[in-house]
Amino acid sequence: MGNWLYHLTARADLAMKRWLLALAIALVPSTANAATIPPHFVLTGSGFGHGVGMSQIGAQGQAMEGESAQYILNYWFPGTQIVSVPNTQLIRVNIAHQVSSATIALASGYTRSNIDLSANADGSIDNSGLGDSSSVYRFSILNRKIVASETSKGFLVQPFPAKPLWNIYWTGTTAFPNPAGGLTGPKPPPFTIIKVTTAAGTIQLRYGQVQLKVVGNKIEITDTMTIDQYVLGVSEMSSSWLPAALQAQAIASRTYGLAHLTLRTACDCNVYSTTSDQAYIGYAKESEAGVGQNWVAAVTSTETDPSDAQAIYYLGKPISVYFFSSDGGQTQQSADVWGTALPYLTNVPDPWSLDIFLNPQYAHWQRVLIQKDVATAFNLPDVVTLAITARTVTNSATLITATSSTGATSQLSVGDFKTKLKVPASWFEIAPTTF
Repeated sequence: MGNWLYHLTARADLAMKRWLLALAIALVPSTANAATIPPHFVLTGSGFGHGVGMSQIGAQGQAMEGESAQYILNYWFPGTQIVSVPNTQLIRVNIAHQVSSATIALASGYTRSNIDLSANADGSIDNSGLGDSSSVYRFSILNRKIVASETSKGFLVQPFPAKPLWNIYWTGTTAFPNPAGGLTGPKPPPFTIIKVTTAAGTIQLRYGQVQLKVVGNKIEITDTMTIDQYVLGVSEMSSSWLPAALQAQAIASRTYGLAHLTLRTACDCNVYSTTSDQAYIGYAKESEAGVGQNWVAAVTSTETDPSDAQAIYYLGKPISVYFFSSDGGQTQQSADVWGTALPYLTNVPDPWSLDIFLNPQYAHWQRVLIQKDVATAFNLPDVVTLAITARTVTNSATLITATSSTGATSQLSVGDFKTKLKVPASWFEIAPTTF
């Protein structure tokens, strides 16, 4: 009896041990597999932007070394010429894209001025009003037309019939049909600032003629002005920088405008006010406290006479001008970034971008990419390894490959990789994964 009980107990003990061993073996793959999926990836790099054309940090560095604007531009755009060309062409700037409503009023401090409203082909005025800062024109889309009204202190002053487009003129601009503007009272302001407000924000304008037009089922709002009036509102470089750098930027921005005078039907414009073209912020650029006059001086100093100004040309045409903040020590060829080779958009050394004093934020940077964000970007369930699988001659990345725990792979161009994961530039390394 005792022997039988001993053997029974031994068998039960052995069975329990086998069960525990099987359980341990079953758990091992899951635990090991989880351990191979890193919680994050670390990138270390340099630069900010696409790297094609003029390095703005580089331009500032050259200005600090005493170089002129012409030298700076010839360095970043080799083989081009700085020439004097007419700058009175009109450019149509989109200041609000596909909006449903907008308001237009006088900016604070301009209370004895006029804004006139017209929907007539001959430019004749439907309404001359908004003589004080309490008045507002309101516009909204209705059945593919724009309904307009004038209000003052919240009360309706005058409604207007719905029209497919409206033009806005204001005192002190070249587009204003009546230079006198019906101004009364002592010392009227020499010019008027209007403010255009939409759901996207408010922009103050000094120059041009604003138009609201139905495109599709929404409103496109544009401001038409001369090239140099446009450049005065371009905000692509800090106005506190040295004159030669600002002058180089002004010439580059003017060239950009001259090269983009073809009307785009999607926006009823030549250029957008966003960084998809050039950042345009209107009167806020030249009125910036303490430094706005620096930018105005840079623009006007590159004008050769009242109707001509400097621009960058190649073979008799304005170049396809590009600029960016900083790079990894050398600029990119346009062919490596966008697939189109242009002789003046090539590799030139840029030691200034790697100078920690000139470029404290982007000379050297680090970014931590969270596992979930990386997996989503590559459309994978998870990412075990992340690798740069193609580079340019400047050692910048062009193709990134991710591998999941299942063995599946996915690739992103560096442009898509930067956009999806908010990576500043293409010059980076991926640190080895640690667990």
